[in-house]
Amino acid sequence: QVQLVESGGGLVQAGGSLRVECAASGHTFRNYAMGWFRQAPGKEREFLAAISWSGSNVYSSNSVKGRFTISRDNTKNTVYLQMNSLRPEDTAVYYCAAAPGKVLPTAQWAYDYWGQGTQVTVSS
Repeated sequence: QVQLVESGGGLVQAGGSLRVECAASGHTFRNYAMGWFRQAPGKEREFLAAISWSGSNVYSSNSVKGRFTISRDNTKNTVYLQMNSLRPEDTAVYYCAAAPGKVLPTAQWAYDYWGQGTQVTVSS
C-alpha cells in the first residue's frame, strides 16, 4: 500500500504561481512513477503530467506544457507540481497518483494509488 497526501492548494490570482506537493508513505517511493491529475466541477478527471521513478523522464499534457512542471525528491518521498501563469480554467481539485513499475503512464487505470486531492482556485 502507498498512502498519498496532497498539500499546497489554495486561492491565487490569475497569472500567479502555486506549487502543490504530494507526500508518499508506505512502500518504497522510488519504485513508482508518479502522476498529477485534476478534476474541475462537471468535468472528467484530466491527466496533467507524469514523472518516472528516477525523475529522469517527464511528460506533460499539451494543456499545461510550458506552464506546469512536475518534479520529485526521492529522499523526501515527495512529488511536486509547480504551476505558473495560472488561469481561471485551471481551477480544479488536483490529485497525485502512483503507478508501480511503469514509465510515464497517462491513463488513470495505470495508477494504483491516489491521494484525496487538494483544491486550487484561480480568480480572474
